[in-house]
Amino acid sequence: MKKNSPCRLVIFFLLIFVGPAPLYPEVSRIEIKERVVIADAYSFGKVGQYEKISGTIYYEIDPSNPANALIVDLKLAPVNERGMVECSGDFILIKPLNMSKGNGRLLYDVNNRGNLYMLRNLNDAAGSNNPVDREHFGNGFLMREGYTLLWTGWNWDVVDSPRLLQFDVPVATDNGKIIRQKTMAEIVNSSSLNSPLSQPLAWGNSKCYPSANFPDNSMDVLTVRNSPEGERKPIQNDKWSYARIEDGKVIEDSRSLYLEGGFEPGRIYELIYEVENPRVAGLGLAAIRDALSFFKYEAKDHDGNPNPLFEDTKAQIEYSYIFGVSQSGRVIAHMIWQGFHVDEKDRMSFDGARIHVAGGGKGGFNYRFCQTTHHPSDLEGNYMPADHPPFNYLSDEDPGRRGENDLLKKARELGKIPKIIVTNHALEYWTRSASLIHTTIDGLADATVHENVRIFMTNGAPHGTPGRRTDAVSEHSLSTIEIAPVLRAMQVMLDDWVSKGIQPAESRYPMIKDKKLVSAAEHKAAMPQIPGMRHPGRNLQPPICYYGPDFRTRGIMTEIPPRVTGHYPALVPATDADGNGLGGIRLPALAVPLGTYQGFNPRKKEANAPDYMTRFNGSFWPFAATRKERIEKNDPRLSLEERYGSKDVYLKLVRKETENLLADRLLLQEDADKIIENSKKISWPPQITEAWPFWKTP
Repeated sequence: MKKNSPCRLVIFFLLIFVGPAPLYPEVSRIEIKERVVIADAYSFGKVGQYEKISGTIYYEIDPSNPANALIVDLKLAPVNERGMVECSGDFILIKPLNMSKGNGRLLYDVNNRGNLYMLRNLNDAAGSNNPVDREHFGNGFLMREGYTLLWTGWNWDVVDSPRLLQFDVPVATDNGKIIRQKTMAEIVNSSSLNSPLSQPLAWGNSKCYPSANFPDNSMDVLTVRNSPEGERKPIQNDKWSYARIEDGKVIEDSRSLYLEGGFEPGRIYELIYEVENPRVAGLGLAAIRDALSFFKYEAKDHDGNPNPLFEDTKAQIEYSYIFGVSQSGRVIAHMIWQGFHVDEKDRMSFDGARIHVAGGGKGGFNYRFCQTTHHPSDLEGNYMPADHPPFNYLSDEDPGRRGENDLLKKARELGKIPKIIVTNHALEYWTRSASLIHTTIDGLADATVHENVRIFMTNGAPHGTPGRRTDAVSEHSLSTIEIAPVLRAMQVMLDDWVSKGIQPAESRYPMIKDKKLVSAAEHKAAMPQIPGMRHPGRNLQPPICYYGPDFRTRGIMTEIPPRVTGHYPALVPATDADGNGLGGIRLPALAVPLGTYQGFNPRKKEANAPDYMTRFNGSFWPFAATRKERIEKNDPRLSLEERYGSKDVYLKLVRKETENLLADRLLLQEDADKIIENSKKISWPPQITEAWPFWKTP
């Protein structure tokens, strides 16, 4: 028998008398500030009453843990006595009062610029960042299903406001020295016909980085141009200043610009300026990960405070999901790309992901001096890092899975790929390069899709259902296709897939091989000549940007603005004889149409940049009511009289298409019933109205 070595004896005695090194939960402390029964103590079906718990979460992130290796500047952040980097943020938890009546599912909503969207999108609820009243829970869908809901702060640059979720992260330094560099801000007055005298440096509730030279602007450069690749024309420094207009007065402000004559609509104002003290923004991705893991796995925090989702030290959450709309969806894609769905203890923080209307993007969430609000659109934001490889969710058999265009590459290395359902609308194919997630990077062929991923496109739909049919900048009436029914069906489908092993519906999106995915020029050539229609003839082709040699490896920009070396070829859904899109999910509004719905809407000429599209709006052109009216208007599309003849025929077709979607699990029964019932309420012949339900009812 071999004798124990001296080294082994030392380890043995250390384990007995000292014990193993503690594995602290990444959530060091949870501080509950409010706990209240919500919705006037309303009982949601069999689940019963719900309560809201809110407060602050304090995190400790280990710079030496491989799970945190990709956080830019993490090792330049200050650490506490345990060698951990600290950050903290708000949280809101909404749970069944009696957890045993819930479904054991935690659904995390990535807040959008500090705002809560999940209840609006899945419950048809009135918007609120403090959901407590009955109206804030809408139709009660998520509550009736038994979900526990969670929101936490994740982006440090949300403007300071008690109504927006906040997140605080430390500043990185170079061994105690201030880090300073140039960055860029882009201002586009894209939603107004006015020319305001002042504008913030960043839109979307973002406070951005202040000018390091404030109030002096002599070292900084402001230019204006008419298009993304147009000539940058300098604006004299005595014509602008760091200031804002408040109550008619000019007030100095390091995060706003004042311009003599105002910011004209549709023009691109770009500021190259100096900033300092970069926040370690990537901690936000780790905080989302760790909050989910804490509420799912940990009975208590480091300080011994109990997890409110544990009862008698027993976990009440069996499965966790993450949901994100637009920017928030890009955050989820970014997390999976960089492996932030796996925590410091090698556990998946979420079992399933719902990425909604994120297009082809990720975002400015994890690089030095990043700006989280920006992303490329047709006119705006083209040089902000978001729409870049990897785009694809490649299958295990795809030879390119080890390359630079596989978003799942890191997840494969970790051996943990969540179930993922991606949804986009027609709009995202025109202004958010959505086709890139399912085509090869050259746009010439369809890419493979991993078995853990489903991709769906709702044809004809805009970014989100608008509240009105018209707006100040859009040339055409707005597409009003309602997408909430699809979102609810997808959530049920994801849960069935993860928790019950029920395979979801097959992906539905336009494909090149079926000739349902084409260039914008081909689309224009095939589109019927609808009276008054102005077709853009182009869609967003996101630029391939070079930010300098250190950007891909260290997250540091040195070429500002970046050098454009080409464009990624994004495609759009092909069109049928009516001008409605082919492929994807065609809801009854499109399959049994009362007009033509498209994912583009050009800017009005008086809004400037008329060759470019509005950012989030689709278009709608109603059919003529009669053959006589159609001929008088020279409209090539069949009239309602010619295609349906009567309301009864129309309703019969609506019912058939609705039942088909229901059978394919792309609608839930209650939503299918509502679609049919709402169709019955439409006056005949149909007459459009400005606001919801967008059609005149008796």
